[in-house]
Amino acid sequence: MSQAANNQILTTDGIPLKVSLKKAERKNKIRAFTLVLPLLLFILITFVFPIFNMLARSVDDKQINTVFPKTFEIYKKWDQSDLPSEEMYATLFNEVITADGRQIGKASTRMNYSKSGWKSLIKKSKRQFKKIKEGPYKEKMIAIDKRWANIEYWKALGQMVDPYTMGYYLNAVDLTYDSNKKIIQQPEKRRIYNSTWWLTFEVSVLVTLFCLILGYPISYLLATLPLKFSNLLMICVLLPFWTSLLVRTVSWIVILMQKGIFNSILVWAGIIADENRMQLIYNKTGTLIAMTQILLPFMVLPLYSVMKTISPTYMRAALNLGAQPMHAFYKIYMPQTIPGISAGGLLVFVLAIGYFITPELVGGSEGLLIGHFIAYHLKTTLNWGLCSALGAILLAVMLVLYWAYNKIVGIENIKLG
Repeated sequence: MSQAANNQILTTDGIPLKVSLKKAERKNKIRAFTLVLPLLLFILITFVFPIFNMLARSVDDKQINTVFPKTFEIYKKWDQSDLPSEEMYATLFNEVITADGRQIGKASTRMNYSKSGWKSLIKKSKRQFKKIKEGPYKEKMIAIDKRWANIEYWKALGQMVDPYTMGYYLNAVDLTYDSNKKIIQQPEKRRIYNSTWWLTFEVSVLVTLFCLILGYPISYLLATLPLKFSNLLMICVLLPFWTSLLVRTVSWIVILMQKGIFNSILVWAGIIADENRMQLIYNKTGTLIAMTQILLPFMVLPLYSVMKTISPTYMRAALNLGAQPMHAFYKIYMPQTIPGISAGGLLVFVLAIGYFITPELVGGSEGLLIGHFIAYHLKTTLNWGLCSALGAILLAVMLVLYWAYNKIVGIENIKLG
């Protein structure tokens, strides 16, 4: 044993070399981790935690269960064939009276999502409940507001019995729970999200396609023109980045409106009559035009950076060997630009699917995308559960598309030159 120890290689400090190397390696790892720690914390705080919070809110229904726990316990025993018993009325009465204003406000807001009218009913009744000193509570509550005798209000509580729910996700695809927690379709007048999802994907795909059609020749010119001309063209491509997005969007409203510049030029040129001016704004057409122009640079730049690295000798060799120009372009040049097409297409699609400001201003009721409803529930209705569910579905769809893209094309094939 001592002979084996004596055969070990030692450092100048008398420490075995293997131990010294492990200690040095450990110090290097700690030093490297310390260097990336600020970036890791930044990513966690600004990216991971918000996503986790969004996912948690999309299934959280505790804001009402903590206010009416006893009422929900009695509700589970109710057969829903007739109005609830005196016991449920009395329990709800006591829980409304004892809850503070902030708690009851949040709870009534949540109840209003399931049945419109709950918020005003609770708000009105809470003031009147203070005058009631003893039971029977059922008759006195109905005397305060006839809605207490409406069984549909009581049945709506069935959607909120559990502290965690998938109801927000169901609402995001025009479904809901009934009073027995069975999945049913929303009333026809409330079915708005499926059509909006379809419109969002349709617009995103079309904008990506239009950007590719317009951006490919522009990128080709940028990569092949002499430097003095390509620099001027590059300035034109980058110029929109130096202008406010809001200004560019409003400019399209001025250009595309019926009394705007584009229609006026067509009338002046005699192409259309004055009474036949085209409706190009506040619809899907306006959304497509404005979003294509705004997102075009995000397609051009990746394509240009890849095209710039393609040697022109490949095309010249193909032409010298007898290939027709279009055949040589299709067989030789275009396959080499696929990494740029992939990068630009993915970038434009991801930006388009979550776009908000431009469709909001130029889309009207026909051109609103899912981003409008996320912002609407976030700022106006304060239905953060539904807002989070919409965002989570959007995130899940993007992850699925990203996975499919990786399987078909391969993320490693995305290049920016």
